[in-house]
Amino acid sequence: MSIDEVIRLLQEIKDLGQSGKETASKAKSTVKKAKSVAKKVKRAPSAYNKYMAKTLKQLKKKHPRSNHQVLFKRAAKSWKRSAERKRSLK
Repeated sequence: MSIDEVIRLLQEIKDLGQSGKETASKAKSTVKKAKSVAKKVKRAPSAYNKYMAKTLKQLKKKHPRSNHQVLFKRAAKSWKRSAERKRSLK
């Protein structure tokens, strides 16, 4: 085996080592992200969330051309006076 062949083989080993490290680090970061996503559990919607979804749906049917922001403000104001809010405070 000549010196040139040894140098070439060492270079190939070095290149494989670097790509292996990159692959391992990418795999670790992917596993870490997957674990964090798996740990997150959605909470149940609150009384406010349920009320707003229901009310916005109704308002959008009545006023299909109105701006979402305007309808949301209207729904939020109606939440203050709603019986559902009073029940949720108890």
